[in-house]
Amino acid sequence: MSGIDPAIISHELNVDQSFRTIKQKRMKFGPDRAKAISDKVDRLLKTGSIRKVKYPYWLANPVVVKKKNRKWRVCVDFTDINKICPDDSFSLLHIDRLVESTAGHELLSFMDSFSPYNQIRMNPDDQEKTSFITDKGIYCYIVMPFGLKNVGATYQRLINRMFDKKSGTTMKFYIDDLLVKSLKESEHIQRLDQCFKILNEYGMKLNPAKCTFSVPSREFLGEVLFFRCDLDQRGFKEISRVHLWSYYHETLRVASGI
Repeated sequence: MSGIDPAIISHELNVDQSFRTIKQKRMKFGPDRAKAISDKVDRLLKTGSIRKVKYPYWLANPVVVKKKNRKWRVCVDFTDINKICPDDSFSLLHIDRLVESTAGHELLSFMDSFSPYNQIRMNPDDQEKTSFITDKGIYCYIVMPFGLKNVGATYQRLINRMFDKKSGTTMKFYIDDLLVKSLKESEHIQRLDQCFKILNEYGMKLNPAKCTFSVPSREFLGEVLFFRCDLDQRGFKEISRVHLWSYYHETLRVASGI
């Protein structure tokens, strides 16, 4: 299973031992939801993200909800164990400052991590605390699952470590959203190359479907960034065809090293 080396970081649960363990009563699901859970388990087993458990002290049920695209989202109800884990005080970046930092930059590239939390391992001593029950059996997470308390802080801590020397000047990040920015168009490929080298060094994987390279504007973290240009719309389109198309091919060449 690929991912971040546990020697670099892993997710630990600081469980208050004075609380009793809780095993949720098994829930019943309709055929559609049951199949979604079964398919999810198969995928997680295939990627080495979960393993079978025999005698867990903690046990939770899956949660199945329908997404906007009408597909099912399957996660685990970690409500009980989350209640007895203290908050991680590691602070996240302020979104408004993140957005403001892009002002005046000619080109931006936006990247999302692929299943970001699943790229970090759970501490081996805490894996069975994430146990959940299905028709196929009882499993626990080997990797950091969505819905577990403080996983966002753990991921942000990793990202801060990876891009510490580049943060603020050429790159900005907020959990799984990574932004590479350039004041000058000519600098952008070099900065992307620096970013990709760091991602390779740590073994971080990107989601190509959610990445956009070398563009003047895009929605980022819920805000819309605009590239200010004095040219009229027609003139801007003509420039886009020439410059951004060449940037697209050059970016793919650099990105192919990932």
